[in-house]
Amino acid sequence: MEILRAENVKKYYMMGENIVKALDGVSLNVERGEFVSIVGSSGSGKSTLLHILGGLDVATEGKVEISNIDISKMSSDELTIFRRRKIGFVFQNYNLVPLMNVYENIVLPIQLDGIKPDEMFISEIIRLLGLEEKMYAMPNQLSGGQQQRVALARALATKPAIILADEPTGNLDSKTSQDVLGLIKMTSKKFCQTVVMITHNDEIAQMSDRIIRIEDGKIYGDNMV
Repeated sequence: MEILRAENVKKYYMMGENIVKALDGVSLNVERGEFVSIVGSSGSGKSTLLHILGGLDVATEGKVEISNIDISKMSSDELTIFRRRKIGFVFQNYNLVPLMNVYENIVLPIQLDGIKPDEMFISEIIRLLGLEEKMYAMPNQLSGGQQQRVALARALATKPAIILADEPTGNLDSKTSQDVLGLIKMTSKKFCQTVVMITHNDEIAQMSDRIIRIEDGKIYGDNMV
């Protein structure tokens, strides 16, 4: 079943007197439960694409549908609520709240919605990610790998339609990167969770189910691993 569809997505902007085509007619679809990597060099348009897929940026042209809902037509306020409820984000820099402990960071998006956390589900995520002994630790007491595990737990906690990961291992060493990617793959299978991840690293991309290659704002390859 299709969970994400992008149709003819374009993102143009002016740089001086020149038009920069960050995305130039990108179309793709992702099935529920897939783990997809979008691979490209610096400046290829992969981050712009991920931001538009997640409603963090607005396309110049084209549309994006998540769970058959066209987010391209939403207002800013509608998008904010939709992102919080339907999209889990994992960023390169973790984006944890420094004055909140691990547990508080994980349940923050749920509490912002005024919803009571599903404690059994949260406990299972914390156990699977090996964070039981760090639940009350502050972010500055954690290693980079541990902080990224917390970010992943936070992304999973709302039971989103899709998780978007932006270079999630960019600040981690090679072994920790493999550990975190292994956890992303494991949790995606465990919870039948859809993951779209951008990376410039082919070795990391090989851990996904499918690799989409983008260069100069266009898709040049789409292959199963």
